[in-house]
Amino acid sequence: MTIADRWLLPDGMEEVLPPQARQIEVLRRELLDLFHSWGYDLVFPPPAEYLESLLTGSGNDLDLQTFKVTDRNSGRLMGIAADITPQVARMDAHSMQRQGPARFCYCANVLRTKSDTMLGSRSPMQVGAELFGHAGVESDTEILGLMLSALATAGAEKIHLDIGHVGIYKALLQEAGLDADQEKQLFNAILHKVYSEVDQIAARYIVSEPVRSMISRLVRLSGSSEILAQAQLELADAPASVKEALDSVEQTAKIIQHQYPNVEINFDLAELRGYNYHTGMVFAAYIPGYAHAIAQGGRYDETGKVFGRARPATGFSADLKILAKLLQKTDPVSGIFVPAGFSTDEELLSTIRALRSEGTRVVVGLPEQDVGALEMGCDSELVRKEDGQWVVEPSNRIF
Repeated sequence: MTIADRWLLPDGMEEVLPPQARQIEVLRRELLDLFHSWGYDLVFPPPAEYLESLLTGSGNDLDLQTFKVTDRNSGRLMGIAADITPQVARMDAHSMQRQGPARFCYCANVLRTKSDTMLGSRSPMQVGAELFGHAGVESDTEILGLMLSALATAGAEKIHLDIGHVGIYKALLQEAGLDADQEKQLFNAILHKVYSEVDQIAARYIVSEPVRSMISRLVRLSGSSEILAQAQLELADAPASVKEALDSVEQTAKIIQHQYPNVEINFDLAELRGYNYHTGMVFAAYIPGYAHAIAQGGRYDETGKVFGRARPATGFSADLKILAKLLQKTDPVSGIFVPAGFSTDEELLSTIRALRSEGTRVVVGLPEQDVGALEMGCDSELVRKEDGQWVVEPSNRIF
């Protein structure tokens, strides 16, 4: 191994250096304070759990993303957390057992075997919120509103919101009468929006003409608000649960549009992201100049059932490092630099303590230090004492 190899990081693993580290920490505090103001209680899930607990109800995607290790104490397989949401679901069902709606928030590092995007991180800092115990439009609207408020707090100005509902496809699929392999083919075609392939698979395998037609139409139902009216017409022969899903999407979108008029809302009724995990409405937020969702979430009812307590649930999450990188403006260099030797003055020591207690950054130089104020992250410098007062001047020197 060469010297250079010793400091190379694995693909998708990154270190965070100043000043970005402070930006992330400041944003973390702001978001957790925001969540607290909405009534969400902070939790700290463990970094690893037994595998069967960690992956319960989460679907195959999370299984592939999870690093697995053997616990030397018990001999059982453990997983390093790749997503906080299933852990919070376990905490609600087993550890907390609150009656009525329960609200939790979190911010923690997760580790994944692969990133969600080609150049993405395998070690995101996941921040988010979950609401348990309520299945109505009101809780979906609350979580969506909290996500949009969090993005606004982070600095997002132009937010594009996509809304879908996996329950629509699930209801139609039950009517289609496909076997497992046929379902997989259809799912992949819809997931990748290959319209012609969806039509071919539906024509080949689905006997019922109304169902075949509705599935072919579903994959094309994406766009602005008029899509919902079109969907009501084109899916009129679908099971009653489809109409209920469409109504809930429309009602939620109207509330969000009223509360957040600057948010652009689009709909994709064939959105199957997290299909094996989500049970109802799904949503994702985008900003200009970034191709991937900056925050996303949805409803995942009944996840706690395996822990003995089935509860409706909805939530959202985002990568705090991505939010800070894309939305936070770089803080200007600020603080007061005190050259070495000055800090022996008792009055100055008292002043330094007072400044620091007020939140001012004060950096004291060390003997034989060969760098100055700017390299120490300070925009001003204590230069001399005049008439019993210490004089502070702007600094533009790098020693």
